[in-house]
Amino acid sequence: MNRFVVRSVMRGLINGRSYCSSSSIGNGQVYRSAIVGRSLELSGQRNGVAFGGFEWRRMMSSSPASVEKATSEKEDKTENSVMEETKGKEVMAASYWGISRSKITREDGTDWPWNCFMPWETYKADLSIDLNKHHKPKNFTDKFAYRTVKLLRVPTDIFFQRRYGCRAMMLETVAAVPGMVGGMLLHLKSLRKFQQSGGWIKALLEEAENERMHLMTMVELVKPKWYERLLVLTVQGVFFNAFFVLYMLSPKLAHRIVGYLEEEAIHSYTEYLKDIDSGAIENVPAPAIAIDYWRLPKDATLKDVITVIRADEAHHRDVNHFASDIHFQGKELREAPAPLGYH
Repeated sequence: MNRFVVRSVMRGLINGRSYCSSSSIGNGQVYRSAIVGRSLELSGQRNGVAFGGFEWRRMMSSSPASVEKATSEKEDKTENSVMEETKGKEVMAASYWGISRSKITREDGTDWPWNCFMPWETYKADLSIDLNKHHKPKNFTDKFAYRTVKLLRVPTDIFFQRRYGCRAMMLETVAAVPGMVGGMLLHLKSLRKFQQSGGWIKALLEEAENERMHLMTMVELVKPKWYERLLVLTVQGVFFNAFFVLYMLSPKLAHRIVGYLEEEAIHSYTEYLKDIDSGAIENVPAPAIAIDYWRLPKDATLKDVITVIRADEAHHRDVNHFASDIHFQGKELREAPAPLGYH
């Protein structure tokens, strides 16, 4: 064995080869003797010995070198063919778990272009809903909620004036927060007390998602400036934490405030429509995302979009005033069925 090793080393040194191998059998395993080119500095590996700049190590292999070489060449060919097939095509994100979305199409057979919502999540807004309903403040909590909302409207009117596109964008960044906070806290309460929520978790999260889709639509119509983005960041940080604390302390007050906020939203969108009708705001074509989300006709316009958004806000008004009334009656939300199925 030692003679064989010396002969292999000398042959590698004389021929200038950095790698050679031969096979020997020991303990039922097939081994290869390999000479790997290295620097004169010792590598410090446990199983290696340096010989004039070369290191000899015994490497275990379960197959002959010729088989390994053939397998390697086959794998290279496979990789090359895959690269050629995907060349010029859209590269999809590889998933270790094999998760991929099935092909989704519209009713006319064309591909569904959106990842943020699916066809079964679209709906037609209820335009017959009463837009003039108003909850009259009856007690201290109601009056506090009403006056708080009226006070919050003052800086909004001063900053945006009649720029209703920018106003709507800001309004939706705020309106999408309460449903998420309420749904999250009810979710945690359900886990903590081992109780069902009566569908209210789903109802409030649907509200938050619907408000977020309002924002995604408005962003297509109004491009926010840098200072408006900064304002959104500031208002969201303050409002989220304030509403979180408020909902923990008094859910009935929190829902009442949201109900009055939605009443103000209806008023703002009504003024928006007046400016469209008067020609002060151009009645541009509706964004594609709005047409698919609300199932609007292909020739829908901005006026159609604002009309359905206003109907959504009226629904959210009714849901939050209803939730507050449940709390005022001394009951929990889970004791009354949630108004599901609108969105």
